[in-house]
Amino acid sequence: MGYPASDANLHKVASLAQRLFKLQPADHGRSSVFERELNAGEDGVEFGADLIFQPPSRFLVDSLLDNDDLLEGPPSSRHDGWHDLDHGYSNSTYHHAVVDRRKLSLEWLSNACDRIVKECASQLSRDELAMAICRVLNSDKPGEEIAGDLLDLVGVSAFEAVQDLMLHRKELVDAIHQGLLMLKSDKTASNTQLRMPSYGTQVTVQTESERQIDKLRRKEEKRYKRGAENRVEDDLSATNFSSLLRASERRSPIEDLFGHGQGPNSLAVTALPQGTLRKHFKGYEEVIIPPTPTAPMKPGEKLIEIQELDGFAQAAFRGYKSLNRIQSQIFQTTYYTNENILVCAPTGAGKTNIAMIAILHEIGQHFRDGYLHKDEFKIVYVAPMKALAAEVTSAFSHRLSPLNMTVRELTGDMQLSKNELEETQMIVTTPEKWDVITRKSSDMSLSMLVKLLIIDEVHLLNDERGAVIEALVARTLRQVESTQTMIRIVGLSATLPSYLEVAQFLRVNPETGLFFFDSSYRPVPLAQQYIGISEHNFVARNALLNEICYNKVVDSLRQGHQAMVFVHSRKDTAKTAEKLVELSRMNEDLELFKNETHPQFSLIKKEVQKSRNKDLIGFFESGVGIHHAGMLRSDRGLTERLFSDGLIKVLVCTATLAWGVNLPAHTVVIKGTQLYDPKAGGWRDLGMLDVMQIFGRAGRPQFDKSGEGIIITSHDKLAYYLRLLTSQLPIESQFISSLKDNLNAEVALGTVTNVKEACLWLGYTYLSVRMKLNPLAYGIGWDEVMADPSLSSKQRALVTEAARALDKAKMIRFDEKSGNFSCTELGRIASHFYIQYSSVETYNEMLRPHMNDSEVIDMIANSSEFENIQVREEEQNELEMLARTSCPLEVKGGPSNKHGKISILIQLYISRGSIDSFSLVSDAAYISASLARIVRALFEICLRRGWCEMTSFMLEYCKAVDRQIWPHQHPLRQFDKDLSADILRKLEERGADLDRLQEMQEKDIGALIRYAPGGKLVKQYLGYFPWVQLSAAVSPITRTVLKVDLLITPDFVWKDRFHGAAQRWWILVEDSENDHIYHSELFMLTKRMSRGEPQKLSFTIPIFEPHPPQYFIRAVSDSWLQSEAFYTISFQNLQLPEARTSHTELLDLRPLPVTSLGNRTYESLYNFSHFNPIQTQTFHVLYHTDNNVLLGAPTGSGKTISAELAILHLFNTQPDMKVIYIAPLKAIVRERMNDWRKRLVSQLGKQMVEMTGDHTPDLMALMSADIIISTPEKWDGISRNWHSRSYVTKVGLMILDEIHLLGADRGPILEVIVSRMRYISSQTERSVRFIGLSTALANAGDLADWLGVGETGLFNFKPSVRPVPLEVHIQGYPGKYYCPRMNSMNKPAYAAICTHSPTKPVLIFVSSRRQTRLTALDLIQYAASDEHPRQFLSMPEEVLQMILSQVTDQNLRHTLQFGIGLHHAGLNDKDRSLIEELFANNKIQVLVCTSTLAWGVNLPAHLVIIKGTEYYDGKAKRYVDFPITDILQMMGRAGRPQYDQHGKAVILVHEPKKSFYKKFLYEPFPVESSLKEQLHDHINAEIVSGTICHKEDALHYLTWTYFFRRLVVNPAYYGLEDTAPEILSSYLSRLVQDTFEDLEDSGCIKMNDDGVEPLMLGSIASQYYLSYMTVSMFGSNIGPDTSLEVFLHILSGASEFDELPVRHNEENYNEALSKNVPYMVDNNRLDDPHVKANLLFQAHFSQLELPISDYVTDLKSVLDQSIRIIQAMIDICANSGWLSSTITCMHLLQMVMQGLWYDKDSSLWMLPCMSSDLVSSLGKKGISSVQQLLDLPKANIQTVLEGFPASRISQAYLLTMEVPTVFTFQDLQHFPRVQVKLKVQKSDTDGGTFSLNIKLAKMNSNRKTSRAFAPRFPKIKDEAWWLVLGNPSNSELYAVKRVSFSDRLVTHMELPSTPTNIEVSKHHRSLFPVLFSSVYLKVLDFLLLSKFLQGPAPTLMGGCVAL
Repeated sequence: MGYPASDANLHKVASLAQRLFKLQPADHGRSSVFERELNAGEDGVEFGADLIFQPPSRFLVDSLLDNDDLLEGPPSSRHDGWHDLDHGYSNSTYHHAVVDRRKLSLEWLSNACDRIVKECASQLSRDELAMAICRVLNSDKPGEEIAGDLLDLVGVSAFEAVQDLMLHRKELVDAIHQGLLMLKSDKTASNTQLRMPSYGTQVTVQTESERQIDKLRRKEEKRYKRGAENRVEDDLSATNFSSLLRASERRSPIEDLFGHGQGPNSLAVTALPQGTLRKHFKGYEEVIIPPTPTAPMKPGEKLIEIQELDGFAQAAFRGYKSLNRIQSQIFQTTYYTNENILVCAPTGAGKTNIAMIAILHEIGQHFRDGYLHKDEFKIVYVAPMKALAAEVTSAFSHRLSPLNMTVRELTGDMQLSKNELEETQMIVTTPEKWDVITRKSSDMSLSMLVKLLIIDEVHLLNDERGAVIEALVARTLRQVESTQTMIRIVGLSATLPSYLEVAQFLRVNPETGLFFFDSSYRPVPLAQQYIGISEHNFVARNALLNEICYNKVVDSLRQGHQAMVFVHSRKDTAKTAEKLVELSRMNEDLELFKNETHPQFSLIKKEVQKSRNKDLIGFFESGVGIHHAGMLRSDRGLTERLFSDGLIKVLVCTATLAWGVNLPAHTVVIKGTQLYDPKAGGWRDLGMLDVMQIFGRAGRPQFDKSGEGIIITSHDKLAYYLRLLTSQLPIESQFISSLKDNLNAEVALGTVTNVKEACLWLGYTYLSVRMKLNPLAYGIGWDEVMADPSLSSKQRALVTEAARALDKAKMIRFDEKSGNFSCTELGRIASHFYIQYSSVETYNEMLRPHMNDSEVIDMIANSSEFENIQVREEEQNELEMLARTSCPLEVKGGPSNKHGKISILIQLYISRGSIDSFSLVSDAAYISASLARIVRALFEICLRRGWCEMTSFMLEYCKAVDRQIWPHQHPLRQFDKDLSADILRKLEERGADLDRLQEMQEKDIGALIRYAPGGKLVKQYLGYFPWVQLSAAVSPITRTVLKVDLLITPDFVWKDRFHGAAQRWWILVEDSENDHIYHSELFMLTKRMSRGEPQKLSFTIPIFEPHPPQYFIRAVSDSWLQSEAFYTISFQNLQLPEARTSHTELLDLRPLPVTSLGNRTYESLYNFSHFNPIQTQTFHVLYHTDNNVLLGAPTGSGKTISAELAILHLFNTQPDMKVIYIAPLKAIVRERMNDWRKRLVSQLGKQMVEMTGDHTPDLMALMSADIIISTPEKWDGISRNWHSRSYVTKVGLMILDEIHLLGADRGPILEVIVSRMRYISSQTERSVRFIGLSTALANAGDLADWLGVGETGLFNFKPSVRPVPLEVHIQGYPGKYYCPRMNSMNKPAYAAICTHSPTKPVLIFVSSRRQTRLTALDLIQYAASDEHPRQFLSMPEEVLQMILSQVTDQNLRHTLQFGIGLHHAGLNDKDRSLIEELFANNKIQVLVCTSTLAWGVNLPAHLVIIKGTEYYDGKAKRYVDFPITDILQMMGRAGRPQYDQHGKAVILVHEPKKSFYKKFLYEPFPVESSLKEQLHDHINAEIVSGTICHKEDALHYLTWTYFFRRLVVNPAYYGLEDTAPEILSSYLSRLVQDTFEDLEDSGCIKMNDDGVEPLMLGSIASQYYLSYMTVSMFGSNIGPDTSLEVFLHILSGASEFDELPVRHNEENYNEALSKNVPYMVDNNRLDDPHVKANLLFQAHFSQLELPISDYVTDLKSVLDQSIRIIQAMIDICANSGWLSSTITCMHLLQMVMQGLWYDKDSSLWMLPCMSSDLVSSLGKKGISSVQQLLDLPKANIQTVLEGFPASRISQAYLLTMEVPTVFTFQDLQHFPRVQVKLKVQKSDTDGGTFSLNIKLAKMNSNRKTSRAFAPRFPKIKDEAWWLVLGNPSNSELYAVKRVSFSDRLVTHMELPSTPTNIEVSKHHRSLFPVLFSSVYLKVLDFLLLSKFLQGPAPTLMGGCVAL
């Protein structure tokens, strides 16, 4: 072998091989056999002659050649009989020859030279000597000459060294060649197309006889003598030794097989199966591998019968008897466990069914109560090709249909809407598509539902697309770990050698989840033929290729089999078919192909003739078919049918057939392995995946005993394919190449935020697994591995390098010092649109604010997505022609330039041009696939940069690409399927644009296009073209900010076919002067909106000095070309408010001591010694004067104590006067009550009362109170009747807290009560002192003026004047959708806690209860993944357990264990106060709360995080912004005066709003009035109270308001153009007139010439504090005999329920409820608050389980509101004299109180422990009401209840009271027993009218309370009664009286005036008084009045009692 080799040595090699073979397990089917059948006597180079023999590495043999012992390595037994290699860097490796393997390397040569240099004192250095030796060894001289040359070099003293060199010359030369090849491949790596070099791919041949070994040796020597390679000499001379040495140690990924040796010669180990034949022919060589016999069944191995599966699973296996062997072996693990699994098995082994078994296991977990819970899970099946995805989808859809499972495809071709995704349980997708989806945080909710991820063809990891699978798996595994939810991963792959590493990567347990099956498990054994053509001449090679292909096909046909020939282009199918037919004619074999004897031949022939495909018809005659994706679907289907029916014997097809259609044949021929890849821009080899898939089609399971796979390739690729298909190519990771893009995607998703996390993420990839096992393949030297075995520094280096590159491209911001990453808009766009990093660099360079069309197309052509597209000589002519005919734009660089070619193809795509040449078709298809997303990404980039012109331009191009219509073409071309090309062409020629067409009549259009009927058609489609009308109201907020209310009115006919479910419009506000976009948002117009009223959008925009002439608001359709609307905002006449913000300077005063109060009692109220600077500065005015004061200072600056100073001053000077403290929220009232009760009241001996919706004090309490704390509404209601309420006029001090809330929703009430109090003060001439407290204000002067505050009383400090300075961080987050955006903020929130406040208290404000829960759970998860799950908890375990036992809320109990509290209105008071206490005492560190906490509870924290600044507005049906005041209030909670030097606030906002918040959080916000919107109700109240009697009174009233002050200052905000006195007075006059007219129309007031007077409806609205709209609706809908159902609808329709939130997706809950309630609701309006209110009432009466906790809280608020509304309804009925309606309405009130149906439920259900058993039992004993029970003696009750020891009731509704669960006599004591005495008296004075005297007395001696027993009503109520006097015969009502009493009561009612009525009543039972309870249900009993005039007094239980 290049030197004389001794026969003895060769003999040893052979015998060793023989013995190794004997060591193989005998029964194993795949055992490699070292026998060889060789055809002797053939000339030419023998196959395998140049290959090195190595044993299979599954044995680790450590022995020298002359040692006869063979040592077997430790076999680790696998369940399929494999023996594994220990995956360490084992030294026990096999040796070729006498010298240890490491001596075979150049390293050994280097060491030898080192010794020679030292010992022999050589003139050369070590490296020079080694290089010289290399040149000598590599020369072609005979052995003797080489030995002589070596001796000359090293000297005679080193004779032994020369001997060694000569002995191992072959190995050293191989090492030299290896090094040279590596160096060469480094040079050519940049432009080479071959992914894996073909060196080192030798296949080992083993022989048994010496004769053959001799033959091998002779051939080898001949070859070495012949083939002198001068080229290698040249290479050697140009190389230095050290680089050669390093290169020889590196290996290509291909070489790494099982073993991991350490020398350059550790070439791959392979073994061909037993019986392999090799044949030589002229020009080609053939290797025949016989089919591997099927392995026999092992003892104990049995097939699983389908009937062993669960019933539901059998449905999916219909038609199957049993599973096959592979499926049976994996069944136990797959079906009964949740283990991740990896199955490596040959193609066609039934891996689809393995996936099915895993799917059925998952379905089984969600199959409960005989019902599949489909909304709980999603299954994702990732298939590598779109064609395969389509096949899988159809197969699984069909098989899972019995289980009612929806399976859908989601690929580039098949998009799914959000709804479709929600309805789908199994998604079949491609890796790229699933990557895009999981990259977006907006689709997080989808990926969170995934419970099973099936990855088909995992060996794709080796392909360049493998990186995508790595990214997916890493993302999934991290999601599993971070969320602690189970996602099972099932990997399916072909037989692959490095299955252990792949299993490790997929987190598969090798003991239980890893299954490996070799080719002996193929259902149909496969014979393989590998043919390598060595002919070099192109023409001859092609002819030979066709000839071989033909011969193979004919061989198959002769045996009676069908054959498939796979080619690699559509054109080639026809060419090859033609060639086959031609050759068959020449060889006279045509009969073999034809199939005319088939019984159906003539029938089918007719069908084929119908096809329009000429090739198909022509070839059918010859029995040949073609099949490719370019054919029509019908033709493809026909061909498939013909082949499967045997009418076609030979089918020539492209590889798509192997993927997309399951059509097997006995013989499969792959003709040529070069295919054109537009992505690589050239020819590449057919990949492993395709070959396996194609070979998988060989052999038809039902018919064949074996199949045949033939691959015809070039000779140099032969060895590569042999190794590939004998499964001996290790799989390497391709991740490094796309590391930058994947890192950017993770940063954009928010899962990687710093270098540490990025390294962790990298640890989940296959790269990290392979890098450790084969470092050299990834450019890591052994020295690095030794220094850092875990390779963590290498990972860090990879990450840092990628991050730096991304930072440079502005895709992320990388702070090298801290290692933190933050995402940029650019990075996010690149991630979402799948744009490569290198493309972004190109755009950064080329994108400018102004570009023309051809520059833009050229920039797109420069995208790296297209960088591999090549320019070819043969395409030039066609490209030039296309540039002339189909390209409207200039082509930069022309067709000969690469970018010019791409530019032509882009334009061609938009122009819908056609192409001839095949490579151009491929390139064009490749370009068009990526074009749309690139253009969209560029549009987003321009939009984010705020460039007007480029944004519009790119949006037009997005639509142009989507529609394939140029922007300059006629927009009606978008209807080109419906309008003829002729019409469109004429419209373009005549220049008829849309505006002109809109104005024209049908006949004019017909005339214009010279086709009359066309006119009507054009006009019709004009109506479908999407137009919108815009109008806007612009209100200046300050001189620099405008508020815009935009109205969008759709103006087109909605047709689903064109418009789908929704149309998207971009709303852009542009300043064309400065080319800048100031606001952009995406508006969704749904079909429902398009029919309704105009849609309103509100937003703010900045305005700058000097003002530009105008802004444009544009609405541009996202999908329709030229569909846009304009609105111009002109600044010509816009009056801006004055820019005067006067701030009070904080003086540098010495802090006042508390002793300045001069009163010991007062001093003791405070636990500090000195007042703070603000209190010091305001002290004198507040404590020593009576001046009104307005104090504006930031939250947390001690304003409350300032207010207390004013109270103390009042107590000093006017102790008999009252203090009224108005707080805008109940929560603040509660806080103030608690605080003052503890301090002020108790120590000063004063009385204090609370007035809120929850607490209404009685008159006595109000009279005696010194301090009244109230909400604005309550005080408004009380002070409306101030004439009759003396305590209102006794107010001496009014404190208005948070007065800046004037601008908020409830501001008008605040405004009215202040104006009213000032008016009262002016009327009674008693001065009322006003103290206004607020945050820093921009227009404090106006507020002060309105409050009557003079200069001395105005203090307006800057926002920065805080006792604890505040540091604010504002971070923007993108994302159109609210929930995913909130989700993406959780990790930054956690990071903020760790950064800013790792140990101090943290408050997190969110918008809803649901968000409190989700945020807390995510924080727990992040803390757990940081391995500090309880870092926020600081209390011992036993204390924690004690606290948890007291908590009722489940979610709270869970989060508390981790030190995180929840706080929202849905918690009960006990839980809420417990949480507040824990947080205040630092027992828990984090409190997640809704915004109300900012106002209500003074719980400051070191850090405040505001997570999102929007909340869902149920009325507007969308998310709207919190008022700025709320945000300021939340920020104000940051910084604890006692503990912190400074506070911190982190505000996480939606990206577009970031600049708005930056502006207003640092400068005060002006307060505007919102009284104008709510003027009607307040004017009505003043008319009722008598304050307003004329129009002049109303105008006078308005001048008292704040609205009037602001109207003068900022007129434009209120729609007034000028403030001239006459304009102002006419504006106000018109406003009052309009209000009066509206009130008159609604029946509330009556206008006459000289004034206005209130009517009944107006009085009721004012009395019950209802909207005038509500009473007007009552007035028009309630009639004399209104039914209960109608009353319920009327009640629900009250405008008080307008604000009831209908949250996201709640219409689904409403739909479910509507099916379970008795009365129907409008199913088209399930998202309407009034419908929801109706459903809540009905659910309350039916005692239904409510779907979510939010509904329980909503029900509380609905029930609470309903009481006053129903009382108003009763008043309206009573005033109208309608008896029946009044009584029905009273029943409704009883139903609300008791939560029962009046007409359906027994009153027994009011008892706390009633059950249906008990009700029916009592019914049998004749007891059907509580009244009857009450009448029974105590002893009898016990006998009645025998057998019911402890009946129980559902606790769901017992909202307030602890109710016992055992029914006793005591329960009856809850109900009052009332005795009624009546007496009719005639009055002497009033002309003898009759009155009825009534005495009421309660008979329950031991019942002391008058509190109502209503356990299902959420609030505590007192009993109340109605006395009703009416006539049932004519349903007339005479009188109603409402009474309440605790013990007894005497009252009287006037009887109707004519005494005859009473006489009549004695006979006709006509007149009757009834006692009705407002609380208790049932029973009405009409009793005659006369009975009571004579008989004894009855005793009655409440309900309604007839008298």
